[in-house]
Amino acid sequence: MAKVDTLTFGCRLNAYESEVIRTLAGEALGEDVLIVNSCAVTGEAVRQARQAIRKAKRDNPDLRIVVTGCAAQTEAETFGAMDEVALVIGNHEKLKPETYRTMRLDLPATEKVKVNDIMAVTETAGHLIDGLDGRARAFVQVQNGCDHRCTFCIIPFGRGPSRSVPMGEVVEQIKLLAGNGYAEVVLTGVDITSYGPDLPGQPSLGKLVQQILRHVPDLPRLRISSIDSIEADDALMESLSDPRLMPHLHLSLQSGDDMILKRMKRRHLRDDTLRFVQEARRIRPEMVFGADIIAGFPTETEDMFANSLAIIDEADIIHTHIFPYSERQGTPAARIPNKVPKALRKERAARLREAGARRFAAHCTSRVGLSERVLVEQSGMGRTEQFLPVALEGGLPGEIVDVRISGMSDQGLEGVPVRRAA
Repeated sequence: MAKVDTLTFGCRLNAYESEVIRTLAGEALGEDVLIVNSCAVTGEAVRQARQAIRKAKRDNPDLRIVVTGCAAQTEAETFGAMDEVALVIGNHEKLKPETYRTMRLDLPATEKVKVNDIMAVTETAGHLIDGLDGRARAFVQVQNGCDHRCTFCIIPFGRGPSRSVPMGEVVEQIKLLAGNGYAEVVLTGVDITSYGPDLPGQPSLGKLVQQILRHVPDLPRLRISSIDSIEADDALMESLSDPRLMPHLHLSLQSGDDMILKRMKRRHLRDDTLRFVQEARRIRPEMVFGADIIAGFPTETEDMFANSLAIIDEADIIHTHIFPYSERQGTPAARIPNKVPKALRKERAARLREAGARRFAAHCTSRVGLSERVLVEQSGMGRTEQFLPVALEGGLPGEIVDVRISGMSDQGLEGVPVRRAA
């Protein structure tokens, strides 16, 4: 079997898909190759991918490099023009076994871009794997693509229309992972709260979660990746009370100001988020939240920015993922006048990160002296149910251990294992 390395940028879905790619390519290719699974969410992500490709080729001039992912889909010609790149394949092609069985890495420059129209894709295959190499938790793709058109976002053009994996396939995959010893599974996708309308019976994300919890009783922990809270259905809210569904939700928030949300063409307003957070905590008092927030969207005034800054405290968001706004060619927001200067975007992003860091530190302080159930990810490190990192001694990767939180570290918490959890 050829040695296939993957270099992954971007989201959890990419991390999952890189595992599929490594398996498919390793079984089919006859030579060593590096497959770069790129991200297009910001211009910086594209730049980092190009930089990494050049470095990999400098370090190993004989290395064959294949580029795929969202940036390869949206900027195929850019990567195809790089001398370091042997082949560019699209997001749909990257998960097809036949792509690797027929792959040629000696094509002339005029033929090395193999990217089809992602908007014509209608099906999502269940890409079943029996685990993820070196990881304590497994990611399961339940949905791909997006039908929404937020003005800042290029991802629908990299991922195509929304399409869902049938519930039965998801449940069977998670049964397999639980049977292979995975204690935690993360449901992932591009827009997972849009799960289901394209399937028979039009199930929802909440119905899928209920089916998993009901039919995979041996799975200790189920986690949901980023959600659009305005699309959370009643079944999902009911599921929050189940102790096996982790009390941590990451919100696709983007801004805390109503005017900016409207100009982003988001489907929620500020008060919608605050009501959702309040209701989720009513059902599950220990629930914590993360959020994606963009700083410096076009036309954002200081007062508008102040609303984003304030919502971190008002919603008690402890896991922040902050982006300075990045123009993406082909999106409506790139054509909006009254751009915020890039230096000011970065300065506002730093202030958002500082506010998030304060909330995170305050929450960590509140956990000192308590007992937490921690999934050991690697030697000396694990995560609580609220996704707080814990430095600890003992425990094997993949185990859930009871840990007494003894203090705080630069990254989060420190703890001492009490006993192995049942």
